[in-house]
Amino acid sequence: MTLGVLQERIREAAARGTPLRLRGGGSKDFYGNEPRGELLDTRGYAGIASYEPSELVVTARCGTPLAELEHTLRQSGQCLPFEPPHFAPGATFGGCVAAGLSGPRRACAGALRDFVLGVKLVDGRGRALGFGGQVMKNVAGYDLSRLAAGSLGTLGLIAEASLKVLPLPACELTLQLEASEAAALDSMNLWAGQPLPVSATAWHRGALRVRLSGSEPAVRAAARKIGGAQLDQEEQFWHDVREHRHAFFGGSEPLWRLAVPSVCAPLGLPGDTLIEWGGALRWVRAQDAREIAAKAGGHATLFRSQGKRQGVFAALDPVAMGLHRRLKAAFDPAAILNPGRMYPEL
Repeated sequence: MTLGVLQERIREAAARGTPLRLRGGGSKDFYGNEPRGELLDTRGYAGIASYEPSELVVTARCGTPLAELEHTLRQSGQCLPFEPPHFAPGATFGGCVAAGLSGPRRACAGALRDFVLGVKLVDGRGRALGFGGQVMKNVAGYDLSRLAAGSLGTLGLIAEASLKVLPLPACELTLQLEASEAAALDSMNLWAGQPLPVSATAWHRGALRVRLSGSEPAVRAAARKIGGAQLDQEEQFWHDVREHRHAFFGGSEPLWRLAVPSVCAPLGLPGDTLIEWGGALRWVRAQDAREIAAKAGGHATLFRSQGKRQGVFAALDPVAMGLHRRLKAAFDPAAILNPGRMYPEL
């Protein structure tokens, strides 16, 4: 498949006013509001366009399997630092960028959008637009390349993207400590203010795990300071947390993703809780968590639920919604690209 084929399909749909459902491997179909429209499968437009290990930059097309890209990076001793979740074997690079999701390392390394250098976007008119480039310093102006990250395909089809990559850690180990939720939050916030190579944290049911990454001397010194026992099969543990294969993520109850200040006290929600990102990300099993999240100074997303999905994301205030509407109108005037996937009004 060529880029021209994708452009023509979008142009035809715009002329007919037919909604399109932009989709790669479908690994994140559960995320966001209910997808709708004619399927536009992006997997045919695949391949790593360029990779410069010495420059720490990779450029790939949207249909490239995410696993294939990560394998190529590992062969050069490098990685996507934000640890994107796959959620299924068919995950694609384009879906990874469009969803904008980051894994356990996000709190220390940064979010996916922080590593986006440039994108090639096919808008709702079928035009191929380029934003950004392949270096960290680009021409001053609106950072539209990062705007595409996490947009769930509502602004355009992310045909290609350039990301900054980083070397794999020289040494890693995970410690396990017994702690209540309140004590775990105190510890995670204390460590965040110290020069410790903490690359991930996770608390669940009285067990606090902390991963250390960096040079071996730094990791060993930090381990002595923090204490606890070294966790066996640590790589599998973080993989299970990232891919939602940890026991917490099983079951049919609604799964809420709460973004709150890391120093926020335990929320006291009924049901099970798993905490990541030094206390800033809290996964909870509950019927509704929006009010609690808002009172804590954060917001809640209905990440997974059974049945039809609407109102997944926290409502926007009128000013923010107005900005979203104008962006949608500028990039997708016929409103055919993944309509309603983020907000029903879009």
